[in-house]
Amino acid sequence: MDLKDHIRSIPDFPKPGILFYDISTLLRHADAWQVAMGRLAKMVRAYHPDVLAGIESRGFLLAAPLALKLGCGFVMLRKPGKLPGATVTLDYALEYGTDRLEVQADAIEPGQRVVVVDDLLATGGTMAAGIALLRKLGAEVPAAAALIELTFLHGRDKLNVPFSSLLSYDS
Repeated sequence: MDLKDHIRSIPDFPKPGILFYDISTLLRHADAWQVAMGRLAKMVRAYHPDVLAGIESRGFLLAAPLALKLGCGFVMLRKPGKLPGATVTLDYALEYGTDRLEVQADAIEPGQRVVVVDDLLATGGTMAAGIALLRKLGAEVPAAAALIELTFLHGRDKLNVPFSSLLSYDS
């Protein structure tokens, strides 16, 4: 099955000049969703994760069911102020400004193997920040994965772990 047949491209969203790859069309197609999760599971299983960390918010849609399929835990990497209890934060640079990711302080035990998962890798800043944040908690981060990679933005170059995606777009 060609999963690209189930990804809708929306021009000029969320702003002019951006081509948005909408995974909601894949999520609502039961067979394509099953195939995507099976392929992601095969890809991520090779890294023997204890926990998957999903990046807000579409990363949750992939990481949570994938963790269930792999029999491992799931944690959320969120924007500021969204998680209850004590959190650990990391500020990181974007192309135009800064942003922040948070994780619950007790989400990861030192030494746990955590694979970072998101729906899409673009410039790589957010995923690199997620990796750094998890390491701040003592996690071993053997890899990162996404459903889609925009290869023309060279985001994987910012990651200091192996990265895999199911689909890639070159423009």
